[in-house]
Amino acid sequence: MSEITTPEGANSQLGQCLKAARQARGLTLKQVAERTGMALSTLSKVENGLMSLTYDKLLQLTSGLKMEIAELFNPAVAAPQGRPVTARRSISRAGQGQVITTKFYTYTYQCTDLIGKRMVPIVAEVRARSLEEFGPLLRHGGEEYFLVTSGRVAVHTEFYAPEILGEGDGIYLDSTMGHAYLNAGEAPSAKGVCLCTSEAPDLYDQLRQIASRDVAPLGNDELPP
Repeated sequence: MSEITTPEGANSQLGQCLKAARQARGLTLKQVAERTGMALSTLSKVENGLMSLTYDKLLQLTSGLKMEIAELFNPAVAAPQGRPVTARRSISRAGQGQVITTKFYTYTYQCTDLIGKRMVPIVAEVRARSLEEFGPLLRHGGEEYFLVTSGRVAVHTEFYAPEILGEGDGIYLDSTMGHAYLNAGEAPSAKGVCLCTSEAPDLYDQLRQIASRDVAPLGNDELPP
């Protein structure tokens, strides 16, 4: 079956939804063509409302982009305060993520396929038991929430006395304030989930650089893969 050419503007909703889904994944039209096996010219015509797609082509498109077909038919309406609906979505399976491991902690960054995130989710395993082991307090833009999922965590901050958090306890703090999470339990490590948020588009890169500060020598300024 082939694509069906229609009058200009007749398929604007499909085109707008495709463009929103593509941009939410940080992809160019060329990259979409490579992932789906569809012609670049066809995808361009669809985005510009000049062409429709048959059902088999819609399946080919959504399969290549790993998305639900319904996402291509949701109205491209504006979100509150004029922000567009991006239809961004990413699933992080158990054991997946980008891992940065040092002697004193392991950070596993989740949903790394999305770029320019305003929120960075991290699964943290904390082993350091003192500030001397941990090193300088962390500081970065935005705010964050840390939820303890196992063990006990001592939270040290620049302007407050240390607090001990048990399993199920959480803390919300200003990330520009110096802070550190230490293992305060009997187990070799404590674990938690940290959500860092900021308007800065490069927050993810900032956090990786900070977390990589004491990774065993790389010989240069490169980050671990």
